[in-house]
Amino acid sequence: MQSLFHFSFNVTDLNIARAFYVDVLGCKEGRSAPTWVDFDFFGHQISLHLGTPFETQATGLVGDTKVPMPHFGIITLVPQWQLLAQRLEENGVEFVIKPHLRFAGQPGEQWTMFFLDPFGNPIEVKGFESFDKIY
Repeated sequence: MQSLFHFSFNVTDLNIARAFYVDVLGCKEGRSAPTWVDFDFFGHQISLHLGTPFETQATGLVGDTKVPMPHFGIITLVPQWQLLAQRLEENGVEFVIKPHLRFAGQPGEQWTMFFLDPFGNPIEVKGFESFDKIY
């Protein structure tokens, strides 16, 4: 079965959301209404609705690092991951967890980075040498 992922969450300002998701992340805007906007989030649909963003805490233990929970994100191949990391740095995005290699030399070796959107929603981007190595 072929499918796409859809995720809806709250933000407090749609214009600020547009600036971040389009101008910083490079997402394409889709449909919208006065209280929500859809984006093509790297091939998947996210819907940002006006409301109170979800509460997050650094409670997810991965290796010896606590990561923000809940969070969402994407998985890319390493070259695309590197380009996105550079784009985020060039746009002054502050990282919750800076870009780095995790599980080096082990099964599941991956590049990862965490950052927040302007509303505090945590986003993780993972980079793998091959999609065959994700699981």
